[in-house]
Amino acid sequence: MSDTTLFSVIESSAHPNFAALYRRLNIHELRLNSIRRAIAQLKKQAPDFVVAEFFYGYGNNYAGVNISNLDVLLSSLQKYAPRARVIVMVDKAEFPYVAALNQLFPVQAVLTFPVHEEHMQTALIAGLSAAGDADS
Repeated sequence: MSDTTLFSVIESSAHPNFAALYRRLNIHELRLNSIRRAIAQLKKQAPDFVVAEFFYGYGNNYAGVNISNLDVLLSSLQKYAPRARVIVMVDKAEFPYVAALNQLFPVQAVLTFPVHEEHMQTALIAGLSAAGDADS
């Protein structure tokens, strides 16, 4: 069993299936279909990575207090898994809004749709390397 755990927070059909890549990199993937479920799992187990889609909160209640769908999850990560690396996938039209999120919460990588396996692999390997550097 892998010591590296990744939460895939899958909130839309645009979220690519990288299960084969994760297996090749010896990363255990937990698939979660909502932010709420990801937070519940986070309270039980700290992930090494979180891969999630970014949705900007245009006219809904995100816009006043929160920037996006990820704010509460990323805030929870600071408490339960502060060393987790976050990889955000975003539509090109919403890319400019990720900078505001990144000012509040550390994001390791931002990948623009369509996200290709080689881009995800590069982000994961960089995260694994950074974790190794931090442990030494």
